[in-house]
Formats: sequence, structure tokens, C-alpha cells
Amino acid sequence: MWFKKRKDKKEKFPTKAISLEEVRSAIHTYSKDLPPNIPLKILIQDDLSLDYTLLAPILKAIPEKNYYMSKETYDLFEEEDKHIAHALDQVQQAVDQYIAQTKELPVIDHDPYRKVNFFKLEQLNLINERPEMDFYITDQEQLVTTEKPK
Repeated sequence: MWFKKRKDKKEKFPTKAISLEEVRSAIHTYSKDLPPNIPLKILIQDDLSLDYTLLAPILKAIPEKNYYMSKETYDLFEEEDKHIAHALDQVQQAVDQYIAQTKELPVIDHDPYRKVNFFKLEQLNLINERPEMDFYITDQEQLVTTEKPK
């Protein structure tokens, strides 16, 4: 029996301008085909940039710009806002640890917006420095967001 050597053909994709919304749509499409035991985090590299080798077949291109995604909340950001993705991850991890330790939310008491109280996180040494923006805890799965609830 003769076996043909399989050639690994890596398709080459052009680099072009791709909007944040197009990338977000490609991520959504990609996530629909993921097996349930594989987290969306596989798209996110250590520096929080996206792995375009996985998205290129959907986008039919490689984006000219880098996009960044929070590993904790899956929020997507452009290059100039990548610091927000890093801050989201830091604060989300601290909030999760605070809840695990105290069984309560680290929010300002009686705050209807559920603003994260950095002082409470600092008291348990869960953050080293305060981010330069406000964060709020959503009703959904106690995720952290930068958007103030209405």
C-alpha cells in the first residue's frame, strides 16, 4: 500500500483593514463552532491580542490593526484601548477572589450602580494599584464592566 505524504497547506490570507465589528462578528461565528469544553480564551494570546490564524479563515484576511480581548470578560478593544482589557482582567480576578473570600460583592455600600470599591480589594491585597477608571459589577454572572449601568 502506498501512502501519499500529506502536505500541510496553510492558506495565505491578505492583510487588510477590518473593523472592530467585523472582528467581533468573526469571533461570534468562530465561537458557535467551538466544542463546549473549549473556552473562547484559545483565541487570546498572552499579550491579550487575538490569534488571527484562527479567525483569518472566517475574515478571509488578517486585520491590519491589532485587536485585544479580555480573557475574563471577552470584551474586545482596539490597540489604543488595550490597557482597558488588561485592567478588566486584573479587576475581574480580584472581584472573583473577593467574592470567594467574603461571600459578598466588593461594592460601595448601598450603591445602586454596583461600583467596584477598590479600597475593599486593597484591604485583602487583591490589587496592587488602582486602575484609572471606574468599574461596575453587572447582574449577569457578576462580570466587571467599565460601562455605568443606566
